Amino acid sequence: MTEARKSQIAGTWYPGDPNELRALVDRLVNDAPRAEIPGKLIALVSPHAGLIYSGRIAAAGYRLLEGARFDAVLLLGPCHRGGDGLAVIPGGAIETPLGTVRIDEELASALAEADPNVRAATASDELEHSLEVQFPFLQCFLPNVPVAPVLMGYQTPATIAACARALQQVIADSGRTVLMIASSDLSHYESRAEASRLDGMVVRCLEQFDVFGLEQLLETNPHHACGGGPMVAVLTAAQALGANDANVLAYGDSGDVTGDTDGVVGYVSAAIYVGTS
Repeated sequence: MTEARKSQIAGTWYPGDPNELRALVDRLVNDAPRAEIPGKLIALVSPHAGLIYSGRIAAAGYRLLEGARFDAVLLLGPCHRGGDGLAVIPGGAIETPLGTVRIDEELASALAEADPNVRAATASDELEHSLEVQFPFLQCFLPNVPVAPVLMGYQTPATIAACARALQQVIADSGRTVLMIASSDLSHYESRAEASRLDGMVVRCLEQFDVFGLEQLLETNPHHACGGGPMVAVLTAAQALGANDANVLAYGDSGDVTGDTDGVVGYVSAAIYVGTS
């Protein structure tokens, strides 16, 4: 059995002590609003800042997983260091203070076969926080469920479109119940008023499940979201898999925690699902 790699962000983006981390996640979840969606959950949009900043927003989405059953998670986030195409962790496991996250080798391999631009993640990719910051929530709500973590480099229209096709194909062909998660923060280091304006455009697109509008918005100004490409790819794939509605579960910014009104970072949590109405 492959030895688990230790998380590169434990002790920085979230606490390195297991008791402290568990207590933080429990508090964030208990404080998060409880939402219900009228249909089958296909995907989540979740922020990826340090848990003390964005965890309260992320928790609103993860609360939907209470009692949920999934065979696997396909987690897509931005690579803040750039790079071409997609990078996937092909196998093994990652150890956090809460235990071990097993990599879904079947999904990882299928993605590499579905898109020639998918490469194996490198050591420098392992420093990326946008994926691993989701792990504590997944370990609490979907323990023992394997995860296929994928990084998107430069978020070009071609890469986003190819990624969406690959996600849809791999999930449909797998015959498994797979939850997609798009890891993305919103605007960065704006005044609270400007952040609210910029973020509000993204939130409206999510509320209306307007995938094309979101794509056009981010092409015009990619600074609306640092993980805009993963968001569009996941929403597009979800739509192809039958999703027809979305709910924005929570929105906020870093100033809610720091008290700052300038230089804030925006966060959103949303659910994408197959509605019953």
